[in-house]
Order: sequence, then C-alpha cells, then structure tokens
Amino acid sequence: MTANATLELVQLTKKYGGVTAVDAINLRIPAGSYCCLLGPSGCGKTSTLRMIAGHESVTSGDIIVGAKNVTDLPPAQRNTSMMFQSYALFPHLSVVDNVAFALKMKGIAKAERHAEAKRLLELVDMQAFAARMPAQLSGGQQQRVALARALITSPQILLLDEPLSALDPFLRLRMRAELKRLQRELGISFIHVTHGQDEAMALATLVVLMNGGRIEQQGTPREIFNHPRTEFTARFIGGHNVIAVGDESFAVRDDQLLLRKPGRAVDGPSIAGTVSGVEYQGTYVRVAIAADGGTDISAQLTESEFDAADYAVGERVLVTWDPKQASPLQASLLRTGNSLAAQSSEKAA
Repeated sequence: MTANATLELVQLTKKYGGVTAVDAINLRIPAGSYCCLLGPSGCGKTSTLRMIAGHESVTSGDIIVGAKNVTDLPPAQRNTSMMFQSYALFPHLSVVDNVAFALKMKGIAKAERHAEAKRLLELVDMQAFAARMPAQLSGGQQQRVALARALITSPQILLLDEPLSALDPFLRLRMRAELKRLQRELGISFIHVTHGQDEAMALATLVVLMNGGRIEQQGTPREIFNHPRTEFTARFIGGHNVIAVGDESFAVRDDQLLLRKPGRAVDGPSIAGTVSGVEYQGTYVRVAIAADGGTDISAQLTESEFDAADYAVGERVLVTWDPKQASPLQASLLRTGNSLAAQSSEKAA
C-alpha cells in the first residue's frame, strides 16, 4: 500500500454558472484521518469530494495531496481512488475481474492482477464470491466488492460518496463498523461524504460540517457535539436546544436540561413553559416543552427522573440548566463570512 498523505484544500471554489457550490474553503486533513464531510443536500460536500477526485473541474483554488499539487491532474494521477454511491460495478464481469479491472487497464498480467484482487477480496471477506457476477450479490456484498476495487490501485486517499445510503438500517450499522476497521488497518485517509449525523459521529476522527458551500465548523465528533459554535451546527447535529436570552444565543444539550415543578426553587437560569409531548425512547424519556417565549425545548430524562415527577402533557414546568454547560453561539457563516473555516484550518494545522 502506498504511504498515506495529508490533503490540503486552499481557497477551493466551484461555480456552476452563477451558482457557487463551494465557496473558497480552506481545509487540511491530516494523513491517516477518517474525515466525514457532513451537511444537508446542496451544501457542497459532494462537489468538494468530486473535485478532490478529479471528476469535477476546479473553478479556483488548489488541491494538494502530500507535497503534490494535483488540481489540474487527471483522476488516475492523483493517488486517490473513489468509491461511488451507486457502486458502478460492471455487470458483465465477475467479482474478481471487477476488482482487477484497473490493473488490467495498466497492462498487468492476468495472474498477477487476479492474485492482488483476491488479496483485497479477502480483506473485505468476499473471497468466496470471486467467481460470481454482480447481479448474484446482495447490496452489502456489492459494496464490499466496490470497496476492494477502489483499493486495488493502492491510493493514498480513499474517497467515499455516501457509501452506506443504499443499505438497510441493520446492514448499514454492520458496514459502518467494517469501514472503520478497514481504515484503521490500512492506515490511509478515508474521506466520506454523508448527510447522516450518527454516521459521521460513529466513523470520523475529523468531522467537517458544511453549510451553503462553506465550512460551518470542523473538529472531532466530541468537539462538534459538545461545543457547537453556530446555531446551524447546534440544530443540524441534533441533541441540542438553541435558547435566546436577551441578545445572547446559546446551545444546551437535551440531557443537560433539568425540569422542575412550578414553585420549586431553581438554582440558575430558567424558562417557564408547558409540556407539549412525552416520548418513551427505551433508554430515556424525551419531554417536549413549549416555552412561553415561543421556543420549542426538548429535555432528555432518565426513567427514574421522569417517574419521580411524572410530567404530563399540558403541565406547567420550569426548564433550568447549569450555565457552565451552555455553548455560546455565533451567527451562521452564511451571514458572517468564512472566518470559522479559516480558524478551524489553522487549528488543524
């Protein structure tokens, strides 16, 4: 396997006519990272991935792999490999020939390329299916074959475009664990596009949250979850309440909110409201509150906490929290410019 490499994007921009899909982003992904580009549809994450791969031209800016500027190079010369969302297996080729196809294009002899293909099929636990055709495989099996095919060129960076989206929930969890294992064993960088927060949190060593073509925030999953910097981050990642008091806005995690019956002493800031919903979630009870100021708030209580108070829909409550657990929020980058992206890039460096 080729030695891994750092990836750096410098003022990377992509425009489609008058529409800016990726807006001058700066990003450094250290070698050996599992990076998830996360965000809603249309945020620019797939355009960014395709520019890294060489499947989209760059409007302006640079893509640097290791010490090599690959901005204008064709895909085959970038030391990257891409696994497509559709898997794109050749229906007329066997599994082993699908995996070996890139080596065939390089003129490598059949025995040698088949030996390497079988080694990679063993890595993804598909060696028993080498002679089968793609139509004879399940979705999860096709994904494994596509992954082996992407790895056969010994890339420094593997690019994955929503690789789990076509799988059922049970298989998605299983394959998520497989991807993490493979990345750890191979030691190369994986750059994985997803719109699923849970997927990014489970897989990534570096989460890059995008919004409107810009980087809203980046960091480890725990940094992003525990310390959202903007309202967009807090709402998109989930598990947070965005609360405004006066001119200040901040986020408080659902599980860090406390509920009190009216008339009970409250130590700290509080908001009055009415219970609007109660949902039992197995490991916790979610209590929704319509605050008097018009804000919807969600509190996550343990079963014992809920049972002790037995909150009911329509009941008045006070919502309180420890100010030390609140994260102050800045305005979204769509309004303030790309300063957070630059700060995050400097921090990563």
